[in-house]
Amino acid sequence: MSGRIFLLGDDVDTDQLAPGAYMKGGIEALAAHCLEGVRPGFAQEVRPGDILVAGRNFGVGSSREQAAEALKHLGLAGVVALSFAGIFYRNAINLGLPVLTAPDLGRVTDGAAARLDVSAARLELEAAGETLALDPLPDNLQVLLADGGLVPHLKKRFAKERNKEHDRCADPRP
Repeated sequence: MSGRIFLLGDDVDTDQLAPGAYMKGGIEALAAHCLEGVRPGFAQEVRPGDILVAGRNFGVGSSREQAAEALKHLGLAGVVALSFAGIFYRNAINLGLPVLTAPDLGRVTDGAAARLDVSAARLELEAAGETLALDPLPDNLQVLLADGGLVPHLKKRFAKERNKEHDRCADPRP
């Protein structure tokens, strides 16, 4: 799926992603105000499949998982950054939001049409005819993302284990 790039700078913090003033309003309200302090109108402009591209230290700040949840709620295909704050990175993966690091952002421009290929670790800049290689995610994190995040992944895993146990118990052989 193709989308547009929303380009941001360094040190975008979780307070910008999930403003504290809207925390009591649930994810709908929180997402509606996502990034309004650094990019007014972002939540109204972003469409499913769009890609957030940022500089260093994306998601720095508090450990609030709502920061990643707001981006996922808005339908982003993922976030590409030069680096991520550790807690934000893990929260995003746990919630099923792809986050990939880029060694270089090349000629990425705001508003450009692009496609994020998580499994191949590539950001394809359509108009420029350029593909940026991203740092690939380990296989275990790709599986987590494919399952929709940590909770759906664990539910799937536990269901498989229950089925194996059930089949083992139901086997009439000694």
